Amino acid sequence: MNFYSTGEVAKMLGVSVRSLRYYDQIGLISPNKKDEYGKRFYSDDDIVTLKKITILKMSNLSLDNIKKILSEITIEQLLYVHRDYLQQKIEELHASVHHTTALLNSMKLEGDLKWEQLIPLIQEAQTKHPTDADWNQFLDDQEQETLKEKLPKLEQDGPQVKQWINLIRRIELCLKRGDTPASEEGQIIAEDTLILSDELFAGNEELGEKFFEIRKSPEKSQEMNLYPVKEEVMHFLEAAIHVFTTNESKQRGTTVS
Repeated sequence: MNFYSTGEVAKMLGVSVRSLRYYDQIGLISPNKKDEYGKRFYSDDDIVTLKKITILKMSNLSLDNIKKILSEITIEQLLYVHRDYLQQKIEELHASVHHTTALLNSMKLEGDLKWEQLIPLIQEAQTKHPTDADWNQFLDDQEQETLKEKLPKLEQDGPQVKQWINLIRRIELCLKRGDTPASEEGQIIAEDTLILSDELFAGNEELGEKFFEIRKSPEKSQEMNLYPVKEEVMHFLEAAIHVFTTNESKQRGTTVS
């Protein structure tokens, strides 16, 4: 049987020497052997027990509970615990990817982010999730189902998200240049918005109008955890769409007559 010093075990298992001494102090696991100088050594069996402790700690069990079940848990049960831990880490990594993508998309919309903005943005992404009660204030069940399935989210990185981001950026460029909603660029933006909206709302014009009204209200948008679009952007888009649909109606009226 092999024996290992406290330092060797700490390096082998990635456990601090202080933790090993504490485990010994509380009677969780003590080194199997001592030499004539009082130096402690762990056996191969001790190493296996320490690995069990490490896996059980991953499941957020207290040391007191680990001490109680350590001698009773089977290898199969230990593997289930370890699998659950790995699944949790995968979910945490996926969440981190989504949060990072949301920040990158926010940078595309804002142009830049300051360092101090990163912490609150990440905290909001982790803690703020719209509940059914938030959505029930404004939408019926069918409307919610349609939007939750199709609504682009900042934590996604697909073409639809990029299209909406680019629309907002194009409007901001129009505002910066002083282009009016009735300008050529404003009308192209209006048409592109209507095309994307038709896809987003599955041809449901009533839902589109209802959602647009929510979008125009910063308070309602915040309650539904929607990305805050600047009011001047929404006003430009509303005016551009009004001009576009008015012109479309006039053209159809001329054609019919």
